[in-house]
Amino acid sequence: SLEQPNQICCYSRTPDGTVYYDERCLRKFRRRVLSSFEADLNEGFDSFVQKNDDSESSAFGDLLACVRTKLTSFKDIHFVTFRNNLNKILGTTYSRRDAWEMGVHKRSGTVYLDCRKTPEPPQTELQQRQCYWGYKYEEVATENPQRDLYEMSGDAGPPVAVDANVEFCTVVRTKLGPHRIIMGAEIDCYDVGSDGTKRYTELKTSRELDKRSFERFEKEKLLKFWIQSFLVGVPRIVCGFRDDNGRLLRSDMMLTQEIARKMKQKHYWEGGVCLAFADRVLCWLYGSVNDGGDYTLRYIPNSNRIELVNCDSCPRVISEHIELLES
Repeated sequence: SLEQPNQICCYSRTPDGTVYYDERCLRKFRRRVLSSFEADLNEGFDSFVQKNDDSESSAFGDLLACVRTKLTSFKDIHFVTFRNNLNKILGTTYSRRDAWEMGVHKRSGTVYLDCRKTPEPPQTELQQRQCYWGYKYEEVATENPQRDLYEMSGDAGPPVAVDANVEFCTVVRTKLGPHRIIMGAEIDCYDVGSDGTKRYTELKTSRELDKRSFERFEKEKLLKFWIQSFLVGVPRIVCGFRDDNGRLLRSDMMLTQEIARKMKQKHYWEGGVCLAFADRVLCWLYGSVNDGGDYTLRYIPNSNRIELVNCDSCPRVISEHIELLES
Protein backbone atom coordinates (compact mmCIF):
# COMPACT_ATOMS: atom_id res chain seq x y z
CA SER A 1 0.00 0.00 0.00
CA LEU A 2 0.99 3.63 -0.51
CA GLU A 3 1.28 5.91 2.49
CA GLN A 4 -0.74 9.13 2.19
CA PRO A 5 1.56 11.54 0.28
CA ASN A 6 2.60 14.55 2.34
CA GLN A 7 3.83 17.73 0.64
CA ILE A 8 7.22 18.82 1.98
CA CYS A 9 7.92 21.70 -0.46
CA CYS A 10 6.94 23.11 -3.85
CA TYR A 11 8.30 25.29 -6.62
CA SER A 12 7.19 27.38 -9.59
CA ARG A 13 8.85 27.93 -12.96
CA THR A 14 8.04 31.25 -14.67
CA PRO A 15 8.06 31.97 -18.44
CA ASP A 16 11.73 33.05 -18.40
CA GLY A 17 12.75 29.76 -16.72
CA THR A 18 13.35 31.23 -13.25
CA VAL A 19 12.49 28.85 -10.39
CA TYR A 20 10.91 30.10 -7.15
CA TYR A 21 10.18 27.96 -4.10
CA ASP A 22 6.59 29.12 -3.79
CA GLU A 23 3.10 28.81 -5.36
CA ARG A 24 3.19 31.79 -7.72
CA CYS A 25 2.50 29.59 -10.79
CA LEU A 26 -0.26 27.51 -9.16
CA ARG A 27 -3.50 28.28 -10.98
CA LYS A 28 -7.05 28.16 -9.63
CA PHE A 29 -9.65 25.89 -11.23
CA ARG A 30 -12.40 27.69 -13.14
CA ARG A 31 -15.58 26.01 -11.97
CA ARG A 32 -17.77 27.35 -14.76
CA VAL A 33 -16.16 24.87 -17.21
CA LEU A 34 -18.27 22.18 -15.50
CA SER A 35 -21.50 23.80 -16.76
CA SER A 36 -22.42 24.03 -20.45
CA PHE A 37 -19.10 25.55 -21.50
CA GLU A 38 -17.75 25.14 -25.02
CA ALA A 39 -14.49 26.45 -26.46
CA ASP A 40 -12.25 26.17 -29.50
CA LEU A 41 -9.04 24.51 -28.28
CA ASN A 42 -7.25 25.50 -31.53
CA GLU A 43 -7.25 29.15 -30.48
CA GLY A 44 -3.68 30.42 -30.01
CA PHE A 45 -2.01 27.40 -31.65
CA ASP A 46 0.25 29.62 -33.79
CA SER A 47 1.59 31.47 -30.73
CA PHE A 48 2.14 28.33 -28.60
CA VAL A 49 5.45 28.39 -26.70
CA GLN A 50 6.71 24.80 -26.55
CA LYS A 51 8.88 23.36 -23.79
CA ASN A 52 12.56 24.24 -24.02
CA ASP A 53 14.75 21.33 -25.11
CA ASP A 54 16.92 21.61 -22.00
CA SER A 55 14.00 21.71 -19.55
CA GLU A 56 14.10 17.93 -19.06
CA SER A 57 17.76 17.85 -18.01
CA SER A 58 17.47 20.80 -15.61
CA ALA A 59 14.17 19.70 -14.05
CA PHE A 60 15.70 17.05 -11.77
CA GLY A 61 18.20 19.62 -10.52
CA ASP A 62 15.33 21.97 -9.67
CA LEU A 63 13.57 19.18 -7.77
CA LEU A 64 16.73 18.32 -5.78
CA ALA A 65 17.45 21.97 -5.00
CA CYS A 66 13.89 22.44 -3.74
CA VAL A 67 14.16 19.41 -1.44
CA ARG A 68 17.47 20.69 -0.04
CA THR A 69 15.61 23.77 1.24
CA LYS A 70 13.71 21.41 3.60
CA LEU A 71 16.02 18.42 4.13
CA THR A 72 19.68 18.49 5.11
CA SER A 73 19.97 14.70 5.04
CA PHE A 74 18.63 12.05 2.67
CA LYS A 75 19.84 9.10 4.74
CA ASP A 76 16.35 7.73 5.47
CA ILE A 77 15.13 8.23 1.87
CA HIS A 78 15.32 5.19 -0.43
CA PHE A 79 14.16 6.75 -3.73
CA VAL A 80 14.02 10.25 -5.20
CA THR A 81 12.14 10.56 -8.47
CA PHE A 82 9.64 12.42 -10.59
CA ARG A 83 6.18 10.91 -10.65
CA ASN A 84 6.58 10.08 -14.34
CA ASN A 85 8.96 7.21 -13.56
CA LEU A 86 6.53 5.57 -11.12
CA ASN A 87 3.68 6.15 -13.60
CA LYS A 88 5.58 3.93 -16.04
CA ILE A 89 6.19 1.14 -13.54
CA LEU A 90 2.63 1.04 -12.19
CA GLY A 91 1.14 1.27 -15.70
CA THR A 92 3.14 -1.71 -16.96
CA THR A 93 0.99 -3.94 -14.74
CA TYR A 94 -1.89 -3.76 -17.24
CA SER A 95 -0.32 -2.13 -20.30
CA ARG A 96 2.55 -4.12 -21.81
CA ARG A 97 2.89 -2.29 -25.14
CA ASP A 98 4.91 0.80 -24.25
CA ALA A 99 8.69 0.71 -23.92
CA TRP A 100 10.29 2.93 -21.29
CA GLU A 101 13.58 3.51 -19.52
CA MET A 102 15.02 5.58 -16.68
CA GLY A 103 18.42 6.34 -15.19
CA VAL A 104 19.24 4.70 -11.83
CA HIS A 105 21.98 6.21 -9.65
CA LYS A 106 22.61 5.07 -6.06
CA ARG A 107 24.48 7.41 -3.74
CA SER A 108 24.82 7.08 0.06
CA GLY A 109 21.91 4.66 0.25
CA THR A 110 19.52 6.76 -1.85
CA VAL A 111 18.52 5.76 -5.38
CA TYR A 112 17.91 8.68 -7.74
CA LEU A 113 15.64 7.81 -10.67
CA ASP A 114 16.31 10.15 -13.57
CA CYS A 115 13.66 10.64 -16.27
CA ARG A 116 14.60 9.59 -19.79
CA LYS A 117 12.62 9.98 -22.97
CA THR A 118 12.49 7.08 -25.40
CA PRO A 119 12.96 8.10 -29.07
CA GLU A 120 9.71 9.02 -30.81
CA PRO A 121 9.01 9.60 -34.51
CA PRO A 122 8.42 13.24 -35.57
CA GLN A 123 4.88 14.42 -34.89
CA THR A 124 2.47 15.25 -37.69
CA GLU A 125 0.76 18.64 -37.56
CA LEU A 126 -2.41 16.94 -36.33
CA GLN A 127 -0.49 15.28 -33.48
CA GLN A 128 1.11 18.63 -32.58
CA ARG A 129 -2.31 20.21 -32.58
CA GLN A 130 -3.79 17.44 -30.41
CA CYS A 131 -0.93 17.93 -27.94
CA TYR A 132 -1.69 21.66 -27.91
CA TRP A 133 -5.36 21.00 -27.18
CA GLY A 134 -4.31 19.57 -23.80
CA TYR A 135 -2.30 22.67 -22.91
CA LYS A 136 -5.07 24.95 -24.18
CA TYR A 137 -7.64 23.13 -22.05
CA GLU A 138 -5.48 23.81 -18.98
CA GLU A 139 -5.60 27.52 -19.87
CA VAL A 140 -9.36 27.45 -20.51
CA ALA A 141 -10.11 25.52 -17.29
CA THR A 142 -8.17 27.81 -14.95
CA GLU A 143 -8.83 31.35 -13.84
CA ASN A 144 -7.16 34.28 -15.56
CA PRO A 145 -8.37 37.58 -14.05
CA GLN A 146 -7.53 39.68 -17.12
CA ARG A 147 -9.22 37.30 -19.61
CA ASP A 148 -12.21 36.68 -17.32
CA LEU A 149 -12.78 40.45 -16.99
CA TYR A 150 -12.96 40.79 -20.78
CA GLU A 151 -15.41 37.89 -21.00
CA MET A 152 -17.72 39.48 -18.42
CA SER A 153 -17.87 42.59 -20.58
CA GLY A 154 -18.62 40.55 -23.69
CA ASP A 155 -15.24 41.29 -25.27
CA ALA A 156 -12.92 38.50 -26.38
CA GLY A 157 -9.90 40.58 -25.38
CA PRO A 158 -6.32 39.90 -26.50
CA PRO A 159 -5.45 36.22 -27.00
CA VAL A 160 -3.60 34.47 -24.19
CA ALA A 161 -0.36 32.83 -25.35
CA VAL A 162 -0.06 29.30 -23.96
CA ASP A 163 3.44 28.66 -22.58
CA ALA A 164 4.34 25.03 -21.80
CA ASN A 165 7.36 26.14 -19.76
CA VAL A 166 5.28 27.68 -16.97
CA GLU A 167 4.60 25.13 -14.25
CA PHE A 168 3.96 24.48 -10.59
CA CYS A 169 5.39 21.37 -8.95
CA THR A 170 4.61 19.74 -5.63
CA VAL A 171 7.22 17.62 -3.86
CA VAL A 172 5.78 14.92 -1.62
CA ARG A 173 7.12 12.36 0.79
CA THR A 174 5.43 8.97 0.79
CA LYS A 175 6.15 5.29 1.35
CA LEU A 176 5.47 2.25 -0.84
CA GLY A 177 5.99 -1.02 1.01
CA PRO A 178 9.27 -0.68 2.96
CA HIS A 179 10.66 2.16 0.85
CA ARG A 180 10.46 5.87 1.66
CA ILE A 181 10.10 7.99 -1.48
CA ILE A 182 10.46 11.67 -2.33
CA MET A 183 8.58 12.47 -5.52
CA GLY A 184 8.11 15.60 -7.60
CA ALA A 185 5.01 16.11 -9.73
CA GLU A 186 3.61 18.91 -11.85
CA ILE A 187 0.19 20.09 -10.66
CA ASP A 188 -2.32 21.65 -13.06
CA CYS A 189 -4.43 23.69 -10.65
CA TYR A 190 -6.29 23.77 -7.34
CA ASP A 191 -9.91 23.99 -6.29
CA VAL A 192 -11.17 25.28 -2.95
CA GLY A 193 -13.08 22.81 -0.76
CA SER A 194 -16.13 23.62 1.36
CA ASP A 195 -13.79 23.94 4.35
CA GLY A 196 -11.73 26.57 2.52
CA THR A 197 -8.67 24.39 1.97
CA LYS A 198 -6.88 24.04 -1.37
CA ARG A 199 -7.33 20.72 -3.19
CA TYR A 200 -5.08 19.94 -6.11
CA THR A 201 -6.91 19.05 -9.33
CA GLU A 202 -5.64 17.22 -12.41
CA LEU A 203 -6.83 18.40 -15.85
CA LYS A 204 -7.14 15.97 -18.76
CA THR A 205 -8.59 15.92 -22.27
CA SER A 206 -10.10 13.10 -24.28
CA ARG A 207 -11.98 12.56 -27.50
CA GLU A 208 -15.73 12.47 -26.89
CA LEU A 209 -16.87 8.96 -26.06
CA ASP A 210 -19.28 6.70 -27.91
CA LYS A 211 -20.40 3.12 -27.26
CA ARG A 212 -17.30 1.68 -28.90
CA SER A 213 -14.73 3.88 -27.17
CA PHE A 214 -16.27 3.99 -23.68
CA GLU A 215 -14.88 0.64 -22.49
CA ARG A 216 -11.40 1.35 -23.81
CA PHE A 217 -11.46 4.75 -22.11
CA GLU A 218 -12.24 3.11 -18.75
CA LYS A 219 -9.70 0.30 -19.16
CA GLU A 220 -6.80 2.38 -20.47
CA LYS A 221 -7.18 6.12 -19.99
CA LEU A 222 -8.80 6.01 -16.57
CA LEU A 223 -6.02 3.70 -15.38
CA LYS A 224 -3.42 6.33 -16.41
CA PHE A 225 -5.50 9.14 -14.90
CA TRP A 226 -5.84 7.26 -11.60
CA ILE A 227 -2.15 6.33 -11.33
CA GLN A 228 -1.02 9.89 -11.98
CA SER A 229 -3.37 11.45 -9.43
CA PHE A 230 -3.26 8.74 -6.74
CA LEU A 231 0.54 8.71 -6.49
CA VAL A 232 0.71 12.28 -5.18
CA GLY A 233 -2.66 12.41 -3.44
CA VAL A 234 -4.60 14.52 -5.97
CA PRO A 235 -8.28 13.90 -5.07
CA ARG A 236 -10.03 15.17 -8.21
CA ILE A 237 -9.64 14.88 -11.97
CA VAL A 238 -11.49 17.07 -14.47
CA CYS A 239 -11.62 15.73 -18.03
CA GLY A 240 -12.54 17.91 -20.98
CA PHE A 241 -14.15 15.96 -23.83
CA ARG A 242 -13.63 17.35 -27.34
CA ASP A 243 -14.51 16.48 -30.92
CA ASP A 244 -12.05 15.65 -33.73
CA ASN A 245 -11.75 19.32 -34.66
CA GLY A 246 -10.61 20.43 -31.21
CA ARG A 247 -13.95 21.82 -30.06
CA LEU A 248 -14.45 21.39 -26.31
CA LEU A 249 -17.90 19.89 -25.79
CA ARG A 250 -18.14 19.24 -22.04
CA SER A 251 -16.14 18.68 -18.86
CA ASP A 252 -16.64 16.06 -16.15
CA MET A 253 -15.22 15.99 -12.64
CA MET A 254 -14.19 12.59 -11.23
CA LEU A 255 -13.03 11.58 -7.77
CA THR A 256 -9.73 9.68 -7.85
CA GLN A 257 -10.83 7.14 -5.23
CA GLU A 258 -14.16 6.52 -6.97
CA ILE A 259 -12.44 5.73 -10.28
CA ALA A 260 -10.48 2.85 -8.71
CA ARG A 261 -13.53 1.53 -6.86
CA LYS A 262 -15.72 1.47 -9.99
CA MET A 263 -13.07 -0.13 -12.20
CA LYS A 264 -12.49 -2.85 -9.61
CA GLN A 265 -16.24 -3.57 -9.56
CA LYS A 266 -16.17 -3.93 -13.36
CA HIS A 267 -13.12 -6.22 -13.15
CA TYR A 268 -11.22 -3.92 -15.53
CA TRP A 269 -8.22 -3.20 -13.28
CA GLU A 270 -7.27 -2.89 -9.62
CA GLY A 271 -5.15 -0.18 -8.09
CA GLY A 272 -3.85 -2.58 -5.47
CA VAL A 273 -2.42 -4.86 -8.16
CA CYS A 274 -0.51 -1.90 -9.67
CA LEU A 275 0.91 -0.94 -6.27
CA ALA A 276 1.92 -4.53 -5.45
CA PHE A 277 3.75 -4.82 -8.78
CA ALA A 278 5.57 -1.51 -8.26
CA ASP A 279 6.52 -2.58 -4.73
CA ARG A 280 8.11 -5.78 -6.10
CA VAL A 281 10.00 -3.83 -8.78
CA LEU A 282 11.37 -1.29 -6.27
CA CYS A 283 12.38 -4.04 -3.81
CA TRP A 284 14.24 -5.90 -6.56
CA LEU A 285 15.80 -2.69 -7.89
CA TYR A 286 16.99 -1.36 -4.53
CA GLY A 287 18.57 -4.71 -3.66
CA SER A 288 20.25 -5.07 -7.07
CA VAL A 289 22.13 -1.76 -7.37
CA ASN A 290 25.44 -0.96 -5.70
CA ASP A 291 26.23 2.29 -3.93
CA GLY A 292 28.08 4.56 -6.34
CA GLY A 293 26.71 2.59 -9.29
CA ASP A 294 25.00 3.98 -12.40
CA TYR A 295 22.45 1.96 -14.35
CA THR A 296 19.61 2.05 -16.86
CA LEU A 297 16.32 0.40 -15.98
CA ARG A 298 14.17 -0.39 -18.99
CA TYR A 299 11.07 -2.27 -20.02
CA ILE A 300 11.19 -4.20 -23.30
CA PRO A 301 7.68 -4.96 -24.62
CA ASN A 302 8.75 -7.64 -27.13
CA SER A 303 10.22 -9.86 -24.42
CA ASN A 304 7.83 -8.55 -21.75
CA ARG A 305 10.59 -8.01 -19.21
CA ILE A 306 12.23 -5.30 -17.14
CA GLU A 307 16.01 -5.30 -17.22
CA LEU A 308 18.76 -3.46 -15.38
CA VAL A 309 22.02 -2.71 -17.20
CA ASN A 310 25.16 -0.80 -16.23
CA CYS A 311 25.81 2.64 -17.67
CA ASP A 312 28.93 4.76 -17.35
CA SER A 313 27.58 8.21 -16.54
CA CYS A 314 25.69 10.11 -13.87
CA PRO A 315 23.75 13.32 -14.65
CA ARG A 316 25.65 16.42 -13.56
CA VAL A 317 22.69 17.66 -11.48
CA ILE A 318 22.87 14.54 -9.29
CA SER A 319 26.66 14.77 -8.86
CA GLU A 320 26.36 18.44 -7.88
CA HIS A 321 23.53 17.61 -5.47
CA ILE A 322 25.70 15.01 -3.72
CA GLU A 323 28.61 17.48 -3.46
CA LEU A 324 26.32 20.10 -1.91
CA LEU A 325 24.95 17.60 0.60
CA GLU A 326 28.46 16.51 1.62
CA SER A 327 29.67 20.09 2.01
